Amino acid sequence: MRDEKKTTVGRRDFLRKVGIGTVGAGATLAKPLITQAQADSETDQEKRKARYKETDHVKAYYRVNRYPG
Repeated sequence: MRDEKKTTVGRRDFLRKVGIGTVGAGATLAKPLITQAQADSETDQEKRKARYKETDHVKAYYRVNRYPG
């Protein structure tokens, strides 16, 4: 019998290699995307104003999903 070496890659080895490659590529691409955090630009009055508005599509959502009204 001959000793033949398999040149196929097993499923687990393939997934391991693909995972390592994507992590390396992600780390390389993420560096330029990292920026300094910026402070919130809203004033105290803007933060306290009412934002929720019960519009027609919100009322329809509540009606369809049987929320008490």
